[in-house]
Amino acid sequence: MPSPRIEAAAAESELIREALGMAEEAHAGQTRNGSGGMAYIHHPVAVAELLAEHGFGEQAVAAALLHDVVEDSEASVEDVEARFGPAVAELVGTLTEDESVEPFERRKAEHRRRVEAAGGEALAIYAADKLSNIRVLARTLAEEGESAGEEFAAPLDTKEAVWTDDLAMLRREAPDLPFVDDLGQELARLREIRSGPS
Repeated sequence: MPSPRIEAAAAESELIREALGMAEEAHAGQTRNGSGGMAYIHHPVAVAELLAEHGFGEQAVAAALLHDVVEDSEASVEDVEARFGPAVAELVGTLTEDESVEPFERRKAEHRRRVEAAGGEALAIYAADKLSNIRVLARTLAEEGESAGEEFAAPLDTKEAVWTDDLAMLRREAPDLPFVDDLGQELARLREIRSGPS
């Protein structure tokens, strides 16, 4: 279910309402890896909520709702552009990983460089995406232990290293972004949970 903030934003903005509808359709029946079975739609809604909470405009919030639809459904960037215009489509395209790049670490590094080059709202959505991912994984690890990581394509150590590189880039390129400090804190918390009681 959408959060009250996103429901309110959708009531006020046709763009956000349409983006929420497309995201719900694209992610119908999908569950989030490492989430304990959470419906996937909760993730883009959480990312969009972070953007809305910090005053980003409707195009950024719409792109946040749509940031995974090209990766995870039959929709293309061109489909997004036809429905939501070039600004939203450009953000979604920037936030879409190139699945042809292997291995995992190289794909993540290529994606990070594209987001860094785009700057602005792309960095904000990227940071909010990582923050949402780490929060959900930390909660699931606390409840289920390391077995929660078995759903991922890459080992948790690798994912943690990638997120560390993401955080370093964001601190360098967007230090004033409201999510960056939160991301650092959540990553530290994830490490504590993984290392167990001292």
